Amino acid sequence: MRIKKYRSMLYVPGNNPAMVQQATIYGADSVLLDLEDAIAPDEKDAARDLLRHHIPLLDRENCVLTVRVNGLDTPLGEQDVRAMVPLQLDAIRVPKVESAVAMQQLDALITELEREHGITQPVEIHAMIETARGVMNAADIATSTPRISALTFGAQDLLADLGLRRTDRAGLTFPRGQILMAAKAARLHVLDTPFIDIEDEDGLRASAEEAKSLGFTGKAVINPRQIDIVNQVFSPSPEEVTHAIRVVGSFNAHKAAGSGVFALDGKMVDRPVVEQAITVLRLADIDPATL
Repeated sequence: MRIKKYRSMLYVPGNNPAMVQQATIYGADSVLLDLEDAIAPDEKDAARDLLRHHIPLLDRENCVLTVRVNGLDTPLGEQDVRAMVPLQLDAIRVPKVESAVAMQQLDALITELEREHGITQPVEIHAMIETARGVMNAADIATSTPRISALTFGAQDLLADLGLRRTDRAGLTFPRGQILMAAKAARLHVLDTPFIDIEDEDGLRASAEEAKSLGFTGKAVINPRQIDIVNQVFSPSPEEVTHAIRVVGSFNAHKAAGSGVFALDGKMVDRPVVEQAITVLRLADIDPATL
């Protein structure tokens, strides 16, 4: 079974045929085809038709495919969901999510479409939190339905909703942490907002390293040039992989002997340490079951 990674998620406008056709070739773990903010109102229908035609042609072997639909509080949102789910996406990204009820209603719609089209691999939901109300309801949203697999932090719209300037980053400290904790408590992926200056590679690396240190799973990118840096930051180092192999290998040996806790290099290893090691191995494409 393919292990879904979310180190990098590349935003691609859904109305650009050339960019959509090449979306999965740049090495991003995940691609986000956008039907929302990147598309002018009079181009929404054409973008939806373009994705309907091109998505079945994309090579998705090593890339998670997600489509950001328009807000569910607009008629366009449901039209997008009805058009995209039959294409058997990995996930639907929903912008400006503010309530658990909205996610449960979306779950019901997707379930109806999966039955109608004979889809057996469940389409996941990624809930984008980018309003004050969404931040305050993040924990309820994260647990509203098992179909939600990720929360994502949208900084630009949140700044506007809070009445802050683009430079008022300190105002995002609490919302960012609130979203992160909600996702972690529900055992979901959690993706950081994009770094918008594509010329500033040092700034991008610093932003990605900060996000990783806080616990984010990965980071959205807005240009293919940003993918390698973000993938590097969110990948385990060779030393981390070697240690993880030793932890899981020792755990399996001790488990067979009836012990769940042991010492490695003088440090206690218990279930949380093993789970962290398994996460590292999966990021390194190593199957923990083989150790």
